[in-house]
Amino acid sequence: MVGKIHSFESFGTVDGPGIRFVIFFKGCPLRCLYCHNPDTWTFENSQEYSVDEVIAKSMKYKNYWGDKGGITLTGGEPLLQIDFITELLKKYKELGVNTALDTSGALFENIEQSKFDELIKYVDLFLLDIKHIDNDEHIKLTGKSNQNILKFARYLSDNNKDMWIRHVIVPGINLEKDYLIRTKEFIDSLKTVKKIEILPYHTLGINKYSKLGLEYKLKDTRVPTKEEIKLAKDILVNGKV
Repeated sequence: MVGKIHSFESFGTVDGPGIRFVIFFKGCPLRCLYCHNPDTWTFENSQEYSVDEVIAKSMKYKNYWGDKGGITLTGGEPLLQIDFITELLKKYKELGVNTALDTSGALFENIEQSKFDELIKYVDLFLLDIKHIDNDEHIKLTGKSNQNILKFARYLSDNNKDMWIRHVIVPGINLEKDYLIRTKEFIDSLKTVKKIEILPYHTLGINKYSKLGLEYKLKDTRVPTKEEIKLAKDILVNGKV
């Protein structure tokens, strides 16, 4: 069994607690309009690694991780390769490594339940991306419904799995106060959320679209103002409505 991988980052500091070795997997079922990694959407041009090869590549950095750090699987969408990542995460736990999985949860209910029940045994922290709380708007933003994502969040909560909620805020798409309030209400219904991360929209991935011959559909969308970022933090993080 091999994993189809895009790249590795040796000293990640934004994908979970502490310093982390980050593994970027290829393939994603979503087509988020603001995605800054369109080169991970398909399995084309992927690097193939066995579980043991990934372990060996990462463990030489273990001394830098300290008490809080570890490894993070991200993408793309790692759940597209659920059998591989489950075996990989299991081996990391056998080695005493802290594990995090960055996912949209969009494949929940598209994969048999038993595979998720096995997977979550080996994940210490889920970094769950909630793209848009409104289903119709979510479909416009990503091409898919948000129902599996919200069900996955409840599944993690019901199984006492720690999670950080990540929310990219985009003017004209999900920054309306009503959307933020509805998002906060949903987050508050979960019992294992340890942190809420507000990620302001940026345009750093535009050049990748040009190189790949893809149209960047948000080219006229501006970045959030300081006031808009504060509004999102006040509602989502501080609970001020």
